[in-house]
Amino acid sequence: QVQLVESGGGLVQAGGSLRLSCAASGRTFSSYAMGWFRQAPGKEREFVAAISASGGSTYYADSVKGRFTISRDNAKNTVYLQMNRIQPENTADYYCAATETTYYSDYEPFYDYWGQGTQVTVSS
Repeated sequence: QVQLVESGGGLVQAGGSLRLSCAASGRTFSSYAMGWFRQAPGKEREFVAAISASGGSTYYADSVKGRFTISRDNAKNTVYLQMNRIQPENTADYYCAATETTYYSDYEPFYDYWGQGTQVTVSS
């Protein structure tokens, strides 16, 4: 069983930066691939980024490629999402997710555990 707790959300101006963190419980964090998803008001949840269990491979949605960076620190059981040049359309609740495999997916049902989300609001 894995518990995920996101933090780092808040209000940010367009063009600014924000770093989200997701702290995981459990001793096997390094064997889980991790993903970030988001859900904007009135929209379905969508994939943002994912990282393999080792951290050696990452994958991004086209809409965030080049602006967002996913990373992880397996010693701290934490995965991060660095968001740069953030835009108003990035306003959403951001969720981290873990899958009991070493490789990632952009498919929601692939993930076994989810955090409660952290809200990001971008002002124009």
